[in-house]
Amino acid sequence: MKPGPVVHMQKVAGISGSEAHLLSLLPRLLERGWDVRFLMLHEGEPGAWDFAEALTERGVPLDAIRIRADVDPIAFGQLVAYLVRVRPAILHTHLVHAETYGLLAGTASRVPVRFSTKHGFNEFREMPYFGLADRAVASLAHVEIAISRGLARYLEEVEGFDGESFEIVHYGIEPDGEPAPYRGAAPRLLCVGRLIPIKGHIVLLRAFAAARRELPELELEIAGRGPLEPALRALAKELGIGDAVRFLGHVSPIQSAIEHASVVVVPSMGEGFGMVALEAMERARPVIAAAIGGLGEIVQDGVTGVLVPPGEADPLAAAIVSVASDPALGRSMGDAGRARALSRFLQSFCTERTELLYEDALSRLR
Repeated sequence: MKPGPVVHMQKVAGISGSEAHLLSLLPRLLERGWDVRFLMLHEGEPGAWDFAEALTERGVPLDAIRIRADVDPIAFGQLVAYLVRVRPAILHTHLVHAETYGLLAGTASRVPVRFSTKHGFNEFREMPYFGLADRAVASLAHVEIAISRGLARYLEEVEGFDGESFEIVHYGIEPDGEPAPYRGAAPRLLCVGRLIPIKGHIVLLRAFAAARRELPELELEIAGRGPLEPALRALAKELGIGDAVRFLGHVSPIQSAIEHASVVVVPSMGEGFGMVALEAMERARPVIAAAIGGLGEIVQDGVTGVLVPPGEADPLAAAIVSVASDPALGRSMGDAGRARALSRFLQSFCTERTELLYEDALSRLR
C-alpha cells in the first residue's frame, strides 16, 4: 500500500464531467495500491447520492459533509475535525467549494501535501476580485493541476494565475469495444451537454438552420437537460427546424447516442477539457468543435474533425455542411479520431500522470 490516506474532495450535485472523471480515476488509484477515499460536500441533492452510490459500487470509501450555505462555519469545523481524525498524507480538492473549504481546512489541520485540480470555465471567475481571492486560496496548495493547457491559459488571462505553474493532467477514456458504423440514411448531428448558456446550443441551432438550407435532410439530436430547454425548443420552432431537432433528455450510456449520429458537435463557449469530443472520437465519429479551452488539444483540425471560432454561427454552419455532406470524409476523420483517442488519451495515462505527481510531492517531504 502506498502512503496514505489520499482524500479526494468535491462538492457534488450530480454526475457531470468532473464527477465522471473521479468515477474513473479513483478506483484505478485504489487498484494501484493507493489508500484512496472520497469526501463529498453536498446540499442534499438527489444527484449527489447517485454519485455516491456509483463511487462506492466501485469500491471507493466515501464520507459526506452537508453544506447549508456557501459560507458554513459548522461544515468547516466538521471538515477540520474529519481531517484531524483521518490524517491524510494527501488532500486533493476539486472545484471551487472544495478548494476553498479544503485548502483552508487542510492547512489548519496540517495535511502535509495539498493538491488542487481546476476543471472548467465559469462565468463567476470573471467577477471583480474573484481572481484575487481564488489565487489567495490556491496558494495554499502544494500542486495545482489544470485539466488542459487551454484552461491554464484561461485562468492566466481571467484571474491572473501564472499559467505555466499548472501541472496538466488530461482526462482519460476507457475503450469500449469496436464502434458500430453509422447506418442512418440521412446525416445526423449530436450535441451532448447540459442545456445552459456556456454550452453554445443557441449558436448551434442557428448554424443548424443555416446548414439545413443546403442539406434539407440534415437532423439534430440534443442530449442533456437544463434550464434552457424551453427556450431552445421555442427557438427551434422560430427557426423553422422544430421537426428536425430532437431533445433526448438525459442519455446513459452516451456511447449509444454517439453511434446513432454521423457527426458530433461541441459548440461550447468555454470548455475546460471536452470529454464529449473525446468520447465521440473513441467511437470513431468526426467532431466539429469550438476552438476554445481544451478542445483544441483533443480535436486535430482537418484530421479528426473541424475547429471553428466559438460563438459564431456561420463558420459552424459551413463546417457542418462540409463534414455532413461527405460520408467518406466523416469516416476518415472518425478513424483518425479513434486512433488519436487510443494513443493519447487513455485513462491509464491520466492515472499514471496523477501517480507521478503524488510520488514526486511525497518524495519532497522525505
